Amino acid sequence: MDVAALVSGGVDSAVSVHLLKEQGINPHLFYIKIGPDRDTEWNCTSEEDVEICQWLARKYGLKLDVIDLHKEYWDKVVGYTMAKAKMGLTPNSDVMCNKLIKFGCFEDIVGKDYEYTATGHYATTTKKNGKVWLSTSPDPVKDQTDFLCQIDYLQVSKLMFPIGHMMKHEVRSIAENAGLLNAERKDSQGICFLGDIDFRDYIKANLGENPGDVREIETGRKIGEHKGLWFYTIGQRKGLGFGGGPWFVVKKNLKRNILFVSHGYDPEKVYKDHMTMNDFHFITSSVSPDGVALDEGSHKVTFKIRHTPEYFTGLLTRKNDGTWYLKADEKIHGVAPGQFCVVYDENHNICYGSGEIN
Repeated sequence: MDVAALVSGGVDSAVSVHLLKEQGINPHLFYIKIGPDRDTEWNCTSEEDVEICQWLARKYGLKLDVIDLHKEYWDKVVGYTMAKAKMGLTPNSDVMCNKLIKFGCFEDIVGKDYEYTATGHYATTTKKNGKVWLSTSPDPVKDQTDFLCQIDYLQVSKLMFPIGHMMKHEVRSIAENAGLLNAERKDSQGICFLGDIDFRDYIKANLGENPGDVREIETGRKIGEHKGLWFYTIGQRKGLGFGGGPWFVVKKNLKRNILFVSHGYDPEKVYKDHMTMNDFHFITSSVSPDGVALDEGSHKVTFKIRHTPEYFTGLLTRKNDGTWYLKADEKIHGVAPGQFCVVYDENHNICYGSGEIN
């Protein structure tokens, strides 16, 4: 079997390589370079990552190549992130990195020459009725299908997830028993291209500041001044810096450059029980594995709007004007335009796809 394996220097991708070797598969290892330029002062771990990947390749007698997708990443993913932030939306760069870089540009340049691409994601695939479906991991905390919600059918049909059926503690145990160098290495946190730099600082460096009023939504009373709408997201409470709190961000008026907030602990206005999407991206098909046409009528689903172990339940409907409407069974905190609403079947096993919230 001809397999390309994406490695990152982390324990998950390393154990994936170990498991492939146990199956008699000798994957070609690839490290995708997307970090900042060498002259940056950011604390980026890319050199350490590559050294670990080189060690992994030597341990298992495999070939490793570094694929430089730095320009593509900054053009496509960072460009998307800044454009969405400037519009006052809540971008998800991890989703777009998987769609456009790890399984987009990589597939076009390298992956096309391999039968499968293996990764250390916590996800699985399910084959049913002649099609491949993205499906969830049994580890609800680590499941990463929400980060894969924009990939397409070609991508999901070629993906292998060697650790996708495991719990995190099982992966750590295998790494320790196999003597892997990164067995106890901490999982990466935050946005991969930023290193240790704060996202707000990066936004400021690229978009600057654009001061405007902060107003209490119930009364219209001005309670302060913001530095730019792109620094805030709907539902946010921490880091606002307005006196007399707690305050929650509930709305942005882009035309008037006003940030609306609501006072109190967990105010009602932070919650919504519905959302709309202009479009919906189906990973495999708009017809479910059980033969149900999801773009016709209303359907019970489970869904997420952020990376959490919990799923919400609701009803998904495609409207006559082509928009999609999701009515939740309960009110949800912090529904923000620009977020991806990731939709699953009723048992949150199959991931159908996602839509960007209006």
